[in-house]
Amino acid sequence: MGRKIFVSYKYGDTQVQDLNISDNTFFGIHKVQTKARHYVDELCKILENDDHIFKGEDDGTSLADFSDEYIASSLRDKIYDSSITIVLVSKGMKNLSAEKDQWIPWEISYSLKEYTRNGRTSLSNGIIAVVLPDIYGSYDYYITNDNICNCRSLNTNFLFQILRKNMFNIKNPNTEKCSNGSTIYYGDCCYIQSVKWSDFKTNLNYYLNKAIALRDNKDNYNITKTIK
Repeated sequence: MGRKIFVSYKYGDTQVQDLNISDNTFFGIHKVQTKARHYVDELCKILENDDHIFKGEDDGTSLADFSDEYIASSLRDKIYDSSITIVLVSKGMKNLSAEKDQWIPWEISYSLKEYTRNGRTSLSNGIIAVVLPDIYGSYDYYITNDNICNCRSLNTNFLFQILRKNMFNIKNPNTEKCSNGSTIYYGDCCYIQSVKWSDFKTNLNYYLNKAIALRDNKDNYNITKTIK
């Protein structure tokens, strides 16, 4: 049986690298502006028939006027049978409204929760943050290389809080201080690990298996399941 994967993403975010997509119309070939949604299509192609994909919300509907129960009922069926959640991190993934009024934080929250249906309790999903390149093909808005510490640095302040809280959240971290004063973490220090799109698509099974391995050892992490 293939893996069941839920994909959380900002449907209309155009601050992503162009995938050179064209569409045939009555008037001829038309260039389509690339959105984060098109990377979901690419993901489906890469996974082919080995995995079942459940997609997040298709639009930018604000949740401000919806009850928590409505949101829950909208997500339970989509997430319940999945074992892995892929969060597509993109430069324009957040808007100015409260985080509780946006879909991605709720999708992450329900991916982490365990709930029972027909006598069967679902497990928390393994979650991986796949970072999409911006319009310049750069990941620097989130991932940069620290040449002094010889490590990479994550701009977690850019993320939704529920993503941020589930990174660098191992209970017993292995750390040291770099000469520039920053803290270096070793090993699998994040429950939700971050990977560039370019790396993910070339070694997909490794990263999906890593997400499941971390899920199976989730007691080693301080997991945040709620949003504010």
